Amino acid sequence: MAYSDAGEYDAAVPYSIPLYFVPGQTLTGEMAARLGVRTEHDLFGGVVPFPFVASKVITHPLLNTSAPGPPGWSTEFPRRVASVVLDGFSAFSKPDALLAGRGLLEQGDVRIKPATGVAGLGQSVAQNAGDLARALDAIDPQELARSGVVIEQNLSDVTTYSIGQIRVADVVLTYCGRQFVTTNNHGVEAYGGSEITVVPGDFDTLLTLRLDDDVRLAIEQARVYDSAANDCFAGFFASRRNYDVAQGRDGANRRRSGVLEQSWRLGGASGAEICALDAFRADPSLRTVRAATREVYGDHPTLPAEAVILFSGVDPKVGQLTKYAWTETHADPR
Repeated sequence: MAYSDAGEYDAAVPYSIPLYFVPGQTLTGEMAARLGVRTEHDLFGGVVPFPFVASKVITHPLLNTSAPGPPGWSTEFPRRVASVVLDGFSAFSKPDALLAGRGLLEQGDVRIKPATGVAGLGQSVAQNAGDLARALDAIDPQELARSGVVIEQNLSDVTTYSIGQIRVADVVLTYCGRQFVTTNNHGVEAYGGSEITVVPGDFDTLLTLRLDDDVRLAIEQARVYDSAANDCFAGFFASRRNYDVAQGRDGANRRRSGVLEQSWRLGGASGAEICALDAFRADPSLRTVRAATREVYGDHPTLPAEAVILFSGVDPKVGQLTKYAWTETHADPR
């Protein structure tokens, strides 16, 4: 079935044709029911049973069995993913966050990540208990109780991989790639784009490519995380699945690799995903596609000739911003 752009959804409009949603956030089951979203074929994104499931906090366990957590909290999920994530805890109170952070500080620096932050914004690194306390003081107590915070070991010399899969109509594309950072309009390091290699098929197909061992490890870790989400959260489904996997060195200079978080919504790599989808649709014989996105801050950026501009203007949160994407079709590297 062919679809046309109907603009922003208006609940007051009596739509007479099937709708396909591209929401800017992961939907809860309640929201999905109101919109008529019943399966992954109804949206580009995902549906979760509780709001916290869409955030960073599911990655790590609570401090202990008496620690406060949101309704629907899963103790099984962090147990299932413990071997494929970094050391850390999720907390919904400042005392728990302080206690968790002090314990982790014995192993090295820790990273404090508000649950609702995106593109790395709002995060901080603590080298000692004083840094930790100041970082937690900056988080609104009500927001902390409602959404939580992640306290996680900090890595140095980090490479962040994007591992993901999209399902649109009868097409399944799976990919791996790297993320890049840039400096935003406030001089702060922020997400700067992704470059991904995309194949038609599932994770098994992706693993038939010639890949470095680090990339293979990232893919396998993302698969464990993805499988656990399917098993542990009843009512969860997604047509867009993306996992950030960080690899670097911990406080003891040991090599570590772990899934940081999930994205079951329109995300930073989605421009590249859609460009790849277009490329495979135009030429079904393609075996692989390389696609990329970039986010450039400031006025009058220099763009490559092949750039497809996704956005150029003033973002209300970050200021002047240009987002663009491009694709390269190339021979199967197998």
